[in-house]
Amino acid sequence: MENKLNSNFIDAYIERCSKETETMIANESSNFLNQPLTYLKENKNEFIYVESTFFEQIGVEGVSLELDDVFGTYDVMLGLKLQKKFEKVLKEQLNTSLQGDEAKFDLMFSHDDGLWDLNFAFNYVEGFNENMSLNEAFKLIHQFLSQLVESIKKPTS
Repeated sequence: MENKLNSNFIDAYIERCSKETETMIANESSNFLNQPLTYLKENKNEFIYVESTFFEQIGVEGVSLELDDVFGTYDVMLGLKLQKKFEKVLKEQLNTSLQGDEAKFDLMFSHDDGLWDLNFAFNYVEGFNENMSLNEAFKLIHQFLSQLVESIKKPTS
């Protein structure tokens, strides 16, 4: 049963890192993702970085998740492989998809690596629940990003 829970991230590269220095604290197995999301509240000086074929399939290199020290929201940070020409529709989709008046995101195109640097508050993603496990959180982040990319690449008729 436990392996089934983590099947999407069984091959994942998972790091716990220091927010201050961005150095790796520990390399973790997929079992680490059974921890509750609130792990980040109890370890405010850490962020979790995950690379997985699960994310690569939608054009995401890796995903970092941390607790924002100021706002107390769970922040998702990633690089998204999407052409610059999609900027307008990407911003529209983010504004539509993130729930709530306070829903915030930062989006910047990096010409150096051809990626969108995207940061958003996970708390405003539909289905968010602070009582979920890290595994469930990363699955929900994947689902959100997958729908985002799909809606952007969908041809307009």
